[in-house]
Amino acid sequence: MEKGFIKVSVLYPYEANKTFDLDYYCNKHVPMVAGLLGDAVVGATVEQGLGGGAPDSPAAYVCMGNLYFKSMESFQNSFGPNTEEIMADLPNFSQVEPIIQISEVLI
Repeated sequence: MEKGFIKVSVLYPYEANKTFDLDYYCNKHVPMVAGLLGDAVVGATVEQGLGGGAPDSPAAYVCMGNLYFKSMESFQNSFGPNTEEIMADLPNFSQVEPIIQISEVLI
């Protein structure tokens, strides 16, 4: 990604006894979000947590989704009108409350 782009990270913490449907997330939720946000999204990644720093410890996050935008304005203009529909889909794949972080790409 280019310096100055905006990265929106949606982090799903590992929680014992909570479900996360990675197949639904990758094949239904992410394409739905991409369709709603359109050309404002210049890149996206999905990462599955495999483990923590200590041997045999669980990953801090079961999944991380990242969306990249050229500017904060581009993110806000595309996401804002679609927030309700995007958030309404969360119960279809997870019981985990996501953590959202907005960052600026520096390198």
